[in-house]
Amino acid sequence: IDKTETIVECIKNGAYDYLVKPLDETRLLMIIRHIVEFERVKKLSQSLSNQISNNYEKISDAFSSIVTKNEKMMSIFKYIEAISTTPLPILITGDTGTGKELIASSIHRLSCRSGAFVRLNVAGEDPNLISDTLYGHSKGGFTGAVASRKGLIEQADNGTMFLDEIGDLNIENQVKLLHVLQERKYYQIGSDVGKYSNARFIFATNKNILQLVDSGKFRKDLYYRIKFHHIHLPTLRERKDDIPILVKHFVTKASLILNKKEPRLPDEIYSLLSNYSFPGNIRELEGIIFDAVSRYEKGTLSLAEMKNNLDFKESGDNEQYIYRMTKKKDNSLTIDGGFPTIEDVTKLLIDKALQNSDDNQTIAAKLLGLSRKALNNRLIRASKK
Repeated sequence: IDKTETIVECIKNGAYDYLVKPLDETRLLMIIRHIVEFERVKKLSQSLSNQISNNYEKISDAFSSIVTKNEKMMSIFKYIEAISTTPLPILITGDTGTGKELIASSIHRLSCRSGAFVRLNVAGEDPNLISDTLYGHSKGGFTGAVASRKGLIEQADNGTMFLDEIGDLNIENQVKLLHVLQERKYYQIGSDVGKYSNARFIFATNKNILQLVDSGKFRKDLYYRIKFHHIHLPTLRERKDDIPILVKHFVTKASLILNKKEPRLPDEIYSLLSNYSFPGNIRELEGIIFDAVSRYEKGTLSLAEMKNNLDFKESGDNEQYIYRMTKKKDNSLTIDGGFPTIEDVTKLLIDKALQNSDDNQTIAAKLLGLSRKALNNRLIRASKK
């Protein structure tokens, strides 16, 4: 009987892995660890759907640093509670400023791990130094290494290793990280003696990892290794019901830090902020509120000064508005995001028509329902502004 066929048939019937003679004790121990880990996660996964479907009873104190009453966020909290004690990696995705590090920190607190929460922003690290930062080095490992140094992964032993902006990790370091996740083993620079890590890994990125995989900038095998569990955070414009409580929270926080009397809020503030797209999400809202409170002297918080910090004309946002305008059966329009001006929409439509017609103004005018002369007049006026 062909050995390969036998192995395949055994795995089809439920075998976890296989060993060949002579027996490799290191591989045997590794497989046993993986089986124990797999069975533990399997049992947790079986009860996961039941836990998530429960009503949103009292949320754990581990989320106390996250201000929200949004239903999407509550659902994320319940999911985190269900997976917090698993040893498998977690990938957190979401736009800049949505609170990915706060979520990672909450997971660590819920995990009941005795070790530290250790953080590294990959984007802010020199690619040539990441190996030393993560894995450390032995004495004499390279010129100038007069003493050994613990890497961050060793510092995270029994705790959590959080790698932020993982989408910026270069291919060479991706290979090393993949080995750590597969074998739970790493090597310090200058040492051929491996060290085992029991740290729990959490990753975060604001990039589309699948697009990076398709372009060859991120390894597919690593992608599937880092996202055993996946949490995607909504943007602030997707949780606008949180704007009032976030505003009050940041006003109170800013007043305490700046040692000022807490100001009254103008009635129009929530209407103004609800019609803004917040490209910088919660972090941007916090900055806007802090700036307004720092300028505040007495009476009501100035709405006029706050408006100066709202960039309603940011082209990236307004282009999104065009594609999110959906016509309903009653001919009404729904716009998801901040509200663009007529001038913004007109300019973007003309630009898009010219793009689709390869700058042929006659065709572009037909797409827009204008005469060639009317389009030309609009372009002349726009060029003079």
